[in-house]
Amino acid sequence: MEYQVILASGSPRRRELLEQIGVRFQIMTSNKEEKITSTDPEKVVKELSMMKAEDVAADVSGPAVILGADTVVAHNGRILGKPKDKEDAVRMISSFAGDDHMVYTGVCIIRKEADGSVKKLSFAEGTKVTVYPMTEQEISDYVESGEPMDKAGAYAVQGLFAPYIKGISGDYYNIVGLPVAGIYQRLKEEGIALK
Repeated sequence: MEYQVILASGSPRRRELLEQIGVRFQIMTSNKEEKITSTDPEKVVKELSMMKAEDVAADVSGPAVILGADTVVAHNGRILGKPKDKEDAVRMISSFAGDDHMVYTGVCIIRKEADGSVKKLSFAEGTKVTVYPMTEQEISDYVESGEPMDKAGAYAVQGLFAPYIKGISGDYYNIVGLPVAGIYQRLKEEGIALK
């Protein structure tokens, strides 16, 4: 059976990652207000990805696979969201420069069948990122580029921040915003070819 694939996210990076692996999909974004009930990064991203996927799935008939995702950066257990302003971006980057931090992406996959039955699968992927020490000037210059302003943790691993990444342990694409291999493999186990 062929499923329509729907990405419940307006993120250009998530769109690019699905296109990169050859998936045909539609984009439907959730308008639901995000409410966090936990401080645990893995629980937070699972909750938020579930909210997004469920909101979009309510408007979709099967057969369909709806993918919801949410990404957060955590340093010493503290969640770093998107920066509110330039000062917030400087504070975030300064906190983990010269140290390790974690990037978590939660994924919720909702499988809707033609008969109306629904199956949900939820998981979180964690990737450790090590950042070189950075000078105040390097941090300031990066923030002034404008790139960090709509990114969790105030940086883009695939962008101008790349020279400061010392190492990655785990899935690189998870840091960009969508663990495509994890999604592909879980759907494969369910008998669904993502491509």
